[in-house]
Amino acid sequence: MKISEETRRKIKYESTAWAFVLPYLLTFSLFTVLPVIISIVFSFTDFNMLQMPHFIGMQNYIRLFLQDDIFIKSIGNTFILALITGPLGYILCLLFAWMINELRPIARALVTFIFYAPSISGSMYLVWRAFFSGDAYGYLNGFLMNTGLISSPIIWLRDENYILPIIAIVALWSSLGTSFLTFIAGFQGVDRSYYEASAVDGVTNRWQELWYITLPLMRPQMLLSAVLSITSSFGVGAIVTQLAGFPSTNYAAHTMINHLQDYGTTKYELGYASAIATILFVVMVLSNFVIRRVIEKVGT
Repeated sequence: MKISEETRRKIKYESTAWAFVLPYLLTFSLFTVLPVIISIVFSFTDFNMLQMPHFIGMQNYIRLFLQDDIFIKSIGNTFILALITGPLGYILCLLFAWMINELRPIARALVTFIFYAPSISGSMYLVWRAFFSGDAYGYLNGFLMNTGLISSPIIWLRDENYILPIIAIVALWSSLGTSFLTFIAGFQGVDRSYYEASAVDGVTNRWQELWYITLPLMRPQMLLSAVLSITSSFGVGAIVTQLAGFPSTNYAAHTMINHLQDYGTTKYELGYASAIATILFVVMVLSNFVIRRVIEKVGT
């Protein structure tokens, strides 16, 4: 059977495309897809790394929801932080990127660097620990005592009444990073001719331009930012450990990530830790699905 020239070109084109994509697919499958599958399988086993895992069915999940009070508390803390840092951080990234995009190129580059640089700084936790230090030399305590609002220092990061709000503030601040850059790139990629055409069709102000022109054209960037926001909002754990210790006072800021680390890296109950990871994975997938449906309706 003779292959036409057009078919031969198509095969060559697709072969070249697959040659470029294949290394990423292999790497992604090996280091992301396969570990997720293994974790799901281990979640139905009793596995402590010293003995071979053996199947125990749904016992890990039953133990999580019916016997583990700390896990139930971690779910509540995780969702509180996710609801604060996810949607609010996403909206703030969008608004800040929109405003900064209106600046002149040099000013925009400078402000973008100033805005983004702190979120990747390794000394971030040192600054926040100094700010919320529990002695009289802490920045916040010093300010409140000098103004007469308090008479003695407050141990902010050890008082369970303050720990979770402080973690929420720091997590929200640290979330304004990669998503912000994604939005900046999205705004820069919008063709200005669309705005000129929309003016003819009756779009009269910047808010209408944003809703009917800019956001629909930025759906890929919005989706990527949403995925990053979901990942960061449900993945809050290191902030709690660095600021409030491990575990935090009365588990006041204990999250699902902290619970996963506790059983996975401290107690070495890998089957139980895998069950926690599986539940977190399902929650993030469902949240991503909801966000995708919401973004698809933007500007329609």
